Amino acid sequence: MADTRPLLSDPQRLQATIAFIGGGNMATALISGLVADGYPPSRILVSDPEAEKTAALAARFGIRSLADNATAVEDADVLVLAVKPQIMHEVCSGLRAAVQQRRPLVISIAAGIREPDLQAWLGGGLALVRTMPNTPAMIQAGASVLYAGPGVDDAQRSRAESILRAVGLTRWVDEEPLMDAVTALSGSGPAYFFLVMEALEEAGQGLGLDPADARLLSLQTALGAARMAIESEDPPALLRQRVTSPGGTTEAALEVLEKGDLKGLFRKALEAARARSQTLSDLLGDDSDGR
Repeated sequence: MADTRPLLSDPQRLQATIAFIGGGNMATALISGLVADGYPPSRILVSDPEAEKTAALAARFGIRSLADNATAVEDADVLVLAVKPQIMHEVCSGLRAAVQQRRPLVISIAAGIREPDLQAWLGGGLALVRTMPNTPAMIQAGASVLYAGPGVDDAQRSRAESILRAVGLTRWVDEEPLMDAVTALSGSGPAYFFLVMEALEEAGQGLGLDPADARLLSLQTALGAARMAIESEDPPALLRQRVTSPGGTTEAALEVLEKGDLKGLFRKALEAARARSQTLSDLLGDDSDGR
C-alpha cells in the first residue's frame, strides 16, 4: 500500500468546484466534512433525482443543488460519483457527453465498479480515481483507500486525497485488485467490530450484568482499545501482551479465543469478503455493460 502524498495547498484546494452526483449518506458525509474543514459551500454542487434530498443538503450546508446531473457536470472541476453500484452504468451513460466536454477529475465511491468499466461508460480518456470509504466516514472517522487510474497526475491525486481526508484517514493502493482486499478489511470491517461488541454485550449480560451497563462497558472498552492502538507506536500484539498477566483473567480468556482459532476465522472471513467483492465486480461490470 503506497504512502499518502502531500496535499495541495489551501488556495489550490479551494479553487476547485466539486459536483456530487447522488446525495445519499456518503455524499452527505463528504460534504459535511468538506464544509467543516473550511471548503467554500459555493464551490460544492449536488444533483439527485430526489428533490427533497438535494433541498435538504442545500439548506443544511449552503451548497448549490441541481435537478439535472449533466448540468452539474458543466461547472465541475471534480466529479464525485456517489450513486449505488447497480445504477452506475445508467448514470454514467447519461453523463457521458457532458463529462467528455468538461473532462473533470472523476472520483467514484461506488463499491465494486472497476476503473476500466467506468472509463468505458463515460467515454474514456479521463482522470479517474476509485475510492472505498467505510461507514464511519459519516462521523468523520472513516478510513478511505484510493486507487488512481493511469490518467491521474500528482496534482489530481492530491486533490482527490484532500477531499477524502475531510472524513478521516486516507491511503493509496497501486494495483486496482487490492481494492477487493480493502473492501474485505476496512469496507466491511465496521460490521466485524460491531459483531464483537454485540458478543461482548451479550456475554456480559449472561454473567449477570445489567443490559445497559453491559452495553456501555462493551462500547467504551472498544473505544479505549482503539484509541490506545492508534496513539501507540507499538503493534496490537505487543499491547495485548502488556495487558495479559501470566496466570491472570485475560490470559484465561485469550486461551479460549485462541483454541477457537479466532485469527483463522477472521482470515477466512476476509477471504470470503474479498471473493464476493471480486464476483460482484464481475457481475456489475459485465451485466451493466451488456457483455
